[in-house]
Amino acid sequence: MVAENQQHGDGDGGQANIGVIGLAVMGSNLARNLASREGNTVAVYNRTYARTQELMDEHGDMGFIASEDIDGFVASLSKPRTAIIMVQAGKGTDAVIGQLAERFEEGDIIVDGGNANFHDTIRREHDLRDKGLNFVGTGISGGEEGALKGPSIMPGGSDEAWETLGPILRSIAAVAEGEPCVTHVGTDGAGHFVKMVHNGIEYADMQLIAESYDLLRRVGGHSTDDLVKVFEQWNEGDLESYLIEITGEVLKQQDPESGKALVDVIRDEAGSKGTGVWTVQNAVGLGVPVSGIGEAVFARAVSSKPAQRAAVRQAFPDRPDVVDVPDGFEDDVRAALYASKVVAYAQGFDLIIAGAKEYDWDISLGDMAKIWRGGCIIRAQFLNRIVEAYDKNPELESLLVDPYFADAVKEGEAAWRRIVGIAAASGVPAPGFSSALAYFDSLASDRLPASLIQGLRDFFGAHTYQRVDKDGTFHTLWSEDDRREVEQEPSTH
Repeated sequence: MVAENQQHGDGDGGQANIGVIGLAVMGSNLARNLASREGNTVAVYNRTYARTQELMDEHGDMGFIASEDIDGFVASLSKPRTAIIMVQAGKGTDAVIGQLAERFEEGDIIVDGGNANFHDTIRREHDLRDKGLNFVGTGISGGEEGALKGPSIMPGGSDEAWETLGPILRSIAAVAEGEPCVTHVGTDGAGHFVKMVHNGIEYADMQLIAESYDLLRRVGGHSTDDLVKVFEQWNEGDLESYLIEITGEVLKQQDPESGKALVDVIRDEAGSKGTGVWTVQNAVGLGVPVSGIGEAVFARAVSSKPAQRAAVRQAFPDRPDVVDVPDGFEDDVRAALYASKVVAYAQGFDLIIAGAKEYDWDISLGDMAKIWRGGCIIRAQFLNRIVEAYDKNPELESLLVDPYFADAVKEGEAAWRRIVGIAAASGVPAPGFSSALAYFDSLASDRLPASLIQGLRDFFGAHTYQRVDKDGTFHTLWSEDDRREVEQEPSTH
């Protein structure tokens, strides 16, 4: 039965300016956020009506217009009808899109607020555009709390859709430095692409924090209580961020059953939901090195193989002794964390640049840093510096060459190298720190061994090479009887 406090659309043009389909925690919190903002009337619908009833029982006084079926939901929306889908990515999303597409009219707007693969978003936007409908793939970051109190929002889609959707999303977004954390990212799949990169950076950021914790504990000998204080101190400086803040909160949590720190009774196995993997896969396809994100993904994969880890431990029982750490070890770890963090963000923004070029999106890098300053998981003081960097020079070759970040890396470089060396000598894995340093050294090197790789490729596959001293493409005849170089067109291999 319909709840008493439930309202209905009149069927000829409903009362709600925005609707939400999918009322699990994220969807219901987003609906509550929308309903709490002046000017919004929110229609709600869930395939299983029990969830709708639960929302109405607990928050029906917020003026929701609830429907038991999709037809009632559509009828409750005013034109242009605008509906946000908050269901599981994949087939579930396609099913709801199909239901709405059958009922919506030209100019209406379908918003996918889930963690969709941006390739799917491009396809869906193209298909619905042919039917006269607007499809907006929208990244929403901040988890359950963000959805309720103000997330960072990354919508794609058309300018036409943004005209209607923009004021609604600005009303619910987090606010940082007086600005709502939402902007029109670009057309079709741009919003979900940027959200994917955001999540990839999030992977790298968490891995670097975890490595810092591990080094301070296993090599530095810090207790968990000591580490709570360390991360609280770090959160007062240039590392101030949501992730550093909640690291201290996680570390201070006690397990009521054992009396131990909770972190010590949690299994050291971390999985992933796909966006980190997608980031690495797409970066490889676009030719962008995102080694920091890649190592974070791979570190989770290694952690999730307990049988393999146990077998290797048994095969190699003798591990290196932990080396004696120098004075200032804690400060060295902090410096290494900051420098590695610069690299992770630099790689992430490089991927956004490459994606924008490949898919013809006009993405403002400074705007991306702005909307990540509040509401999202990677929100940090650090992002203000990125905003300033791209404000000064939107054509930066890399964040690493911005004067502020270049100086920060120079100041921390010696400490960074010490930490990577100490980790290796002590047998403590630090793939995030190590890969970030290797990436930095690769960019900073005058010459790389890729010349030998090109020689080897030409030897076994006639792939050709280019020279440093003259133009053209060359191939060497490597036979002992006829060693000579010939100029030719590039190989098609």
